[in-house]
Amino acid sequence: SDEALASDLAAASVAVEDPLWRMPLWRPYDAKLSSKIADINNVTSDGFAGSITAALFLKRFVEKTAGWAHFDIFAWNPADRPHGPAGGEAQGIRALERIIAKRYG
Repeated sequence: SDEALASDLAAASVAVEDPLWRMPLWRPYDAKLSSKIADINNVTSDGFAGSITAALFLKRFVEKTAGWAHFDIFAWNPADRPHGPAGGEAQGIRALERIIAKRYG
Protein backbone atom coordinates (compact mmCIF):
# COMPACT_ATOMS: atom_id res chain seq x y z
CA SER A 1 0.00 0.00 0.00
CA ASP A 2 3.00 2.28 0.55
CA GLU A 3 5.35 2.57 -2.45
CA ALA A 4 8.33 3.78 -0.39
CA LEU A 5 7.90 0.95 2.11
CA ALA A 6 7.58 -1.60 -0.71
CA SER A 7 10.78 -0.28 -2.33
CA ASP A 8 12.67 -0.30 0.95
CA LEU A 9 11.53 -3.87 1.71
CA ALA A 10 12.61 -5.05 -1.76
CA ALA A 11 16.03 -3.41 -1.35
CA ALA A 12 16.47 -4.84 2.16
CA SER A 13 15.48 -8.27 0.86
CA VAL A 14 18.25 -8.18 -1.74
CA ALA A 15 20.82 -6.70 0.66
CA VAL A 16 20.43 -9.45 3.25
CA GLU A 17 19.59 -12.27 0.79
CA ASP A 18 16.21 -12.82 2.42
CA PRO A 19 13.72 -13.17 -0.46
CA LEU A 20 10.54 -11.10 -0.36
CA TRP A 21 8.26 -10.20 -3.24
CA ARG A 22 5.31 -7.93 -3.63
CA MET A 23 1.89 -9.29 -4.50
CA PRO A 24 -1.05 -7.28 -5.85
CA LEU A 25 -4.02 -6.10 -3.83
CA TRP A 26 -6.29 -7.27 -6.63
CA ARG A 27 -9.74 -5.79 -6.03
CA PRO A 28 -11.76 -8.57 -7.74
CA TYR A 29 -10.62 -10.92 -4.96
CA ASP A 30 -12.48 -8.77 -2.41
CA ALA A 31 -15.61 -10.70 -3.37
CA LYS A 32 -13.95 -13.88 -2.03
CA LEU A 33 -14.29 -12.38 1.47
CA SER A 34 -18.08 -12.11 1.26
CA SER A 35 -20.14 -13.97 3.82
CA LYS A 36 -23.80 -14.92 4.00
CA ILE A 37 -23.80 -14.82 7.82
CA ALA A 38 -21.23 -12.14 8.74
CA ASP A 39 -20.07 -8.70 7.60
CA ILE A 40 -16.87 -10.23 6.21
CA ASN A 41 -15.09 -13.57 6.03
CA ASN A 42 -11.43 -13.66 7.12
CA VAL A 43 -10.60 -16.49 4.68
CA THR A 44 -11.88 -17.50 1.28
CA SER A 45 -14.37 -20.32 1.03
CA ASP A 46 -12.61 -21.82 -1.99
CA GLY A 47 -9.10 -21.92 -0.49
CA PHE A 48 -7.53 -19.88 -3.31
CA ALA A 49 -5.68 -16.54 -3.32
CA GLY A 50 -4.93 -16.77 0.40
CA SER A 51 -1.99 -14.35 0.50
CA ILE A 52 -3.78 -11.70 -1.50
CA THR A 53 -7.13 -12.04 0.26
CA ALA A 54 -5.41 -11.97 3.66
CA ALA A 55 -3.89 -8.62 2.73
CA LEU A 56 -7.23 -7.37 1.37
CA PHE A 57 -8.85 -8.39 4.66
CA LEU A 58 -6.25 -6.48 6.71
CA LYS A 59 -6.51 -3.44 4.42
CA ARG A 60 -10.08 -2.91 5.63
CA PHE A 61 -8.79 -2.27 9.16
CA VAL A 62 -5.74 -0.08 8.46
CA GLU A 63 -6.06 3.70 8.52
CA LYS A 64 -5.78 5.15 5.04
CA THR A 65 -2.92 7.39 6.16
CA ALA A 66 -0.83 4.55 7.56
CA GLY A 67 1.77 2.71 5.52
CA TRP A 68 1.59 -1.04 6.02
CA ALA A 69 2.80 -4.35 4.66
CA HIS A 70 1.44 -7.88 4.98
CA PHE A 71 3.95 -10.72 5.34
CA ASP A 72 2.43 -14.05 4.38
CA ILE A 73 5.09 -16.39 5.71
CA PHE A 74 5.44 -20.13 5.29
CA ALA A 75 7.71 -20.53 8.31
CA TRP A 76 8.85 -24.09 7.71
CA ASN A 77 11.46 -25.82 5.58
CA PRO A 78 10.49 -29.45 4.94
CA ALA A 79 14.09 -30.24 3.91
CA ASP A 80 17.58 -28.76 4.05
CA ARG A 81 18.01 -25.91 1.57
CA PRO A 82 20.94 -23.68 0.56
CA HIS A 83 19.67 -20.87 2.83
CA GLY A 84 18.97 -23.01 5.89
CA PRO A 85 18.34 -26.40 7.46
CA ALA A 86 15.06 -28.28 7.70
CA GLY A 87 12.72 -26.98 10.37
CA GLY A 88 11.62 -23.53 11.47
CA GLU A 89 12.29 -20.69 9.07
CA ALA A 90 12.41 -16.97 9.72
CA GLN A 91 11.75 -15.89 6.12
CA GLY A 92 11.43 -12.15 5.89
CA ILE A 93 12.73 -11.48 9.40
CA ARG A 94 16.23 -10.40 8.31
CA ALA A 95 14.79 -8.06 5.68
CA LEU A 96 12.30 -6.66 8.19
CA GLU A 97 15.07 -6.10 10.75
CA ARG A 98 17.11 -4.27 8.11
CA ILE A 99 14.28 -1.89 7.26
CA ILE A 100 13.44 -1.22 10.91
CA ALA A 101 17.09 -0.41 11.62
CA LYS A 102 17.28 1.83 8.54
CA ARG A 103 14.08 3.73 9.29
CA TYR A 104 14.13 3.88 13.08
CA GLY A 105 17.57 2.83 14.29
